[in-house]
Amino acid sequence: MLGVANERSIAWAIARALAREGARLGLTYVGEALERRVRPLAAEIGAELVLPCDVADDAQIDALFAEVGRSWGGLDVLVHAIAFANRDDLAGRFVETGREGFRLALDVSAYSLVALARGALPLFREAGGGSIVTLTFAGSERVFPNYNVMGVAKAALEATVRYLAADVGRDGVRVNAISAGPIKTLSAAGIRNFRDMLHVAEERAPLGRNVSAEDVAEMAVALLGPSGAMVTGQVVYVDAGLSILGV
Repeated sequence: MLGVANERSIAWAIARALAREGARLGLTYVGEALERRVRPLAAEIGAELVLPCDVADDAQIDALFAEVGRSWGGLDVLVHAIAFANRDDLAGRFVETGREGFRLALDVSAYSLVALARGALPLFREAGGGSIVTLTFAGSERVFPNYNVMGVAKAALEATVRYLAADVGRDGVRVNAISAGPIKTLSAAGIRNFRDMLHVAEERAPLGRNVSAEDVAEMAVALLGPSGAMVTGQVVYVDAGLSILGV
């Protein structure tokens, strides 16, 4: 799985939930600094592979799946928990988003799912099929202050899920996204006034509480496993019902 960088992340909660279910896991990292963080986490859950992968580099993606193929022969699941935008492109006026910042956000946060699915497809076929889950947010559909270009990237990611699902379904591969409510993670700390989003979500959600990374992880396990066998191309909301409200 791609995107585990620290113990305060949705990706880490998913990794722990998959390990609990007996999955053989591999984690990736980008650069030496993240490797130092990821290796202890990998050891904690017994991950068998810890490999470098910068999703903006096709050569690294190819190397990743080549090693997975040598080690395991096939692949059953892929978790894409990757998103990035320059901090300056999350704040201020959206109209000021630069061309390079826009390209970077869309490349890392959305196109990477296409590149990873393409690399994983032969391994999924070898295993007789597989399942992909990615993470999105309601900023893809509605405007959230200080989310800006990431909202556009998440909208592209959700469209990518649908087109991929239609394309690889006959290969036995399912592709879905989970749209989580606001969760206090290190990544979310980069969004200005995120605490206000948490407060509003808890106050308005029909279930009267904020969701946790563990709530999202349980849905991921369901979608990746037999429980989600007939679910593909969907954006599944884990947000305590917040998305059903008109105001």
